[in-house]
Amino acid sequence: LANEPGIDWRTYGDYGGAAGQIHIRGMAGNATQVRVNGVTVNSPSLGPADVSKIPLNSIERIEVVKGSGSVLYGSGAMAGTINIITKRPKREETDLKASAGYGSQGSYGIAAEQGMFALGDFGYYVTANRYKTDGFRSNSGLSHNDASINLVLDKGDLLDVSLYGDYIYRDFGRPGVQPPAGTSSFFLNGTELYNSESASLLDRGRDNDAHAVLNIHSRPADWVDLKFRGDYTYMESYDYTRYISWGTAGGARTWVTNKVLGLEGDVNLRPFSGANLLVGVEYKHYDWENKNTGLDAFGADTPGSTANTDATLHTTGTYVEGQYRPSRYVKGLASIRHEDHSVFGTEDLPRFGLIVNPLQNTALKFNYGKHFLAPTPNDLYWPADPYTSGNPDLKPEIGWHLDAGIEQALFENKVFLSLTYFNWDLKDKILWGPDSNWVWKPQNLEKAKAQGWEVGVRMGPFYDLTLALDYTYTDAEEENPYVTRRATYTPRDLFRGDLTYWAPFGLTATAIVRYVGDRVYYGSDETRTDPSNILGSYVTMDLRLEQRVYDHWLLSLQGNNLFNTSYDTYFGSFTDQISGQTSTAAFPGAGRSVFFQVAYEF
Repeated sequence: LANEPGIDWRTYGDYGGAAGQIHIRGMAGNATQVRVNGVTVNSPSLGPADVSKIPLNSIERIEVVKGSGSVLYGSGAMAGTINIITKRPKREETDLKASAGYGSQGSYGIAAEQGMFALGDFGYYVTANRYKTDGFRSNSGLSHNDASINLVLDKGDLLDVSLYGDYIYRDFGRPGVQPPAGTSSFFLNGTELYNSESASLLDRGRDNDAHAVLNIHSRPADWVDLKFRGDYTYMESYDYTRYISWGTAGGARTWVTNKVLGLEGDVNLRPFSGANLLVGVEYKHYDWENKNTGLDAFGADTPGSTANTDATLHTTGTYVEGQYRPSRYVKGLASIRHEDHSVFGTEDLPRFGLIVNPLQNTALKFNYGKHFLAPTPNDLYWPADPYTSGNPDLKPEIGWHLDAGIEQALFENKVFLSLTYFNWDLKDKILWGPDSNWVWKPQNLEKAKAQGWEVGVRMGPFYDLTLALDYTYTDAEEENPYVTRRATYTPRDLFRGDLTYWAPFGLTATAIVRYVGDRVYYGSDETRTDPSNILGSYVTMDLRLEQRVYDHWLLSLQGNNLFNTSYDTYFGSFTDQISGQTSTAAFPGAGRSVFFQVAYEF
């Protein structure tokens, strides 16, 4: 995903438990919808999806669709949609793989997977993983465990049923920003609170997630497809936070629980040659709960401080999409979705598309659609206190997304060229900030817009080599009631290049170079047009070597950030309790790391 054009993979400092968010074409992380087997894995309460949690060895393939997808996928599919399809058993085959690895920063991982058709048309595929790392600075460690199972009943076109489930448990430190140079360790009631590496040595987080999805697909005739999906998601996040504010020590333990029930069914009709008509309906029911307990200066629960807040909401989307290709030269698309939300009411979302094929290996593509993002339960119902509050009067973010491009294949598809122009806008952007009473709460504060270009070249294989080069230019702006300015944290320039070589003796070597341009930051001052700080541009290089031995054994060596480039990902504030000074500090990216793995495949 990090090598796809137009995609900016961001984390808060690359430490072990840092959430990996996908930003497409300059939009925020909550504008990309990530789905696993049709189930949205974006956090219902926060908005973005943490793709770092998804079990890697369960993935069969990943599909990236950029541009407005709200017609088919609803809230959050504004910048694009990422569909992850997990592995299924294969007929007449037994898949088995086990691996173990060790690397820098005390990292180790073990994994296993196995799949087969066991009884006639019934098969299964199971995976399990454990990964642990100490991290590259104090309190940046991670312990990750996951397991998944995919049960399949395959009777061909007449009936295909799959039941997928996974469970993910993660425990990690939250080191915060890296304090300014020269910062000394500070002790709180005999316990070290921060040091020169990390702004927090005590803060921790925990994720406890589970997903289950039932997919039923039937094609009883050549002209009709029937699909049904039912899914259930359970997400619980736990945060343990310690702090000193105005000389007073305290903290909090917070549990946020999301339970989501989803149902979707659609019918795809092919009434005559070249025509498709898709009709579907989707229903989602959300249960949200927030539990908070205050901590005293020693980190113990404060008696009588526990507060519970819960809420329920639901949404129904009905959509229709028609496609028609009268000849091999042209194809048209028109669709609309009607969304009925229990909080903000209704929204209608049209989309139009056109594909022109003037030559066999040439495609001209045009898409224009409306998108929206519903406020999250955190935005709507966060417990009110003298300092923070949710806002039940929020409106959804809405806007339009246009992209137009050309794709050209040459030399028997060994060279592939692409050029895409994109342009999107957004109004009623939801941001947390102080209201007129200086209570920190979410409000529809801003507008945003961007335009840019994506250029890609794929060449190969030529002489056992393939080369891919991608460049994205994004001119993004944000507008608040006071100023219009360059968008925060959005790089104008992104470049990726990867070169892969296959040796005759079974060695595969891949080198990847990434360039990220500078990113601006304004702090909390809404009236600034010049940034208060800038994250500098940087270049990193990764290298992966894989050697197959005796058919079934696979040795791999992964090296990340080989040049040990120093770079930062976000800004935050830090208060030195010794000097009393508050300054802007950054979340640092990880330095050089290596990981060696041995795997057995059967």
